[in-house]
Amino acid sequence: MSDLFQAAGLTPHAPSPLADRLRPQSLDEVVGQQHLLGPEGPIGRMAAAHRLASMILWGPPGTGKTTIARLLAKAGGYEFQQISAVFSGVADLKKAFEQARARRMAGQSTLLFVDEIHRFNRAQQDGFLPFVEEGIVTLVGATTENPSFELNGALLSRCQVFVLKRLTEDSLEQLLQRAEAAENRPLPVDAEARSALVAMADGDGRYLLTLAETLFSIGTDSPLNPTQLGQFLQKRRPAYDKDREEHYNLISALHKSVRGSDPDAALYWLARMLEGGEDPLFIARRLVRMASEDIGAADPLSLLLTTAAKDAYDFLGSPEGELALAQAVVHMASAPKSNAVYVAYKAARRAAKETGSLMPPSHILNAPTKLMKSLGYGDGYAYDHDVEGGVSGQNYFPDGMERRRFYEPKPVGAEAKVRERLEAWGKVRKDGK
Repeated sequence: MSDLFQAAGLTPHAPSPLADRLRPQSLDEVVGQQHLLGPEGPIGRMAAAHRLASMILWGPPGTGKTTIARLLAKAGGYEFQQISAVFSGVADLKKAFEQARARRMAGQSTLLFVDEIHRFNRAQQDGFLPFVEEGIVTLVGATTENPSFELNGALLSRCQVFVLKRLTEDSLEQLLQRAEAAENRPLPVDAEARSALVAMADGDGRYLLTLAETLFSIGTDSPLNPTQLGQFLQKRRPAYDKDREEHYNLISALHKSVRGSDPDAALYWLARMLEGGEDPLFIARRLVRMASEDIGAADPLSLLLTTAAKDAYDFLGSPEGELALAQAVVHMASAPKSNAVYVAYKAARRAAKETGSLMPPSHILNAPTKLMKSLGYGDGYAYDHDVEGGVSGQNYFPDGMERRRFYEPKPVGAEAKVRERLEAWGKVRKDGK
């Protein structure tokens, strides 16, 4: 065996990674998750009572999911067994359940930790149900994806879902201090570079310790500044998956920032999506929707500008075309807002479904044939251009259908003048009855 280590340039006693050496030995050493692990937290209470329920730990990478599962098994006297949905199949699951059943018969409980549990398909997830129900295993599943979308409802109903938070700057600083204590020396960075290092980790404790280990190994004589730090370390691309929850969270944040008239926040979320690799044309399509849904007739230019931004991106490509998207975002966030057309259209659709196939009133029907003229098609139609004021006030709803008011313009932007006109025209209709 020693020959194998030597061939790889290692020794049998090679040091383990810093992140592994600093792995917490008790729940109170885990940073950033006190809302779950503290004395009043739900997991902390379970551990204190030595009675664990099956659970799903949902959170970003590097927030302590695996560590928490190990420590729970230790605190409760459970045998810890770990499998990964990335590398395991049906045979591995069967073996794990058989081993757990044998332990139970011997009086030993099993905590089965399933990493990336969302990667198991629906049928495989169903396979957990009888073993969880019988208490053969206490299941602790870890996932970075929203369990509501990725896990079976039946499995979720048998587990409690706990949300782990992205590590804050304070929590990450605690990890750096532990790393310095373990190495018995300070990190070779100045104060600004230290802050930049924390930002590079993006809330991931394990990644932060990997970066710190790299810095400890460079052997510099003087502390690095932020520029020098960037030469040694590469900032990780922001976590973003274009077909999963982060995609929907960020487009929702962009949409609601525009609706909330905050151009600065809207620009930030636009930049986050583009930096994450989102398809700019997906964003452009959503901007067109915002222009119609949230701005509407209060600023009709928004619809033209968003479609022009899409065309500009098609023409210029990235990165120049992205500026056109930014221009559209700022314009819409700064524009007056009205959802009156959006609300009116939905109400009109409901009315159309309710009234079925009612015909238009005869006076606004075309009469291209003698028969149709003889039936009264078009009789009594008032040509609005020939009427003083340009509005005749005639009825254009079906006969037998009471007139309805769908569109209620808001007194903002261009729609304020539309509101005045419609009120005046409404008086014409009322006086003409």
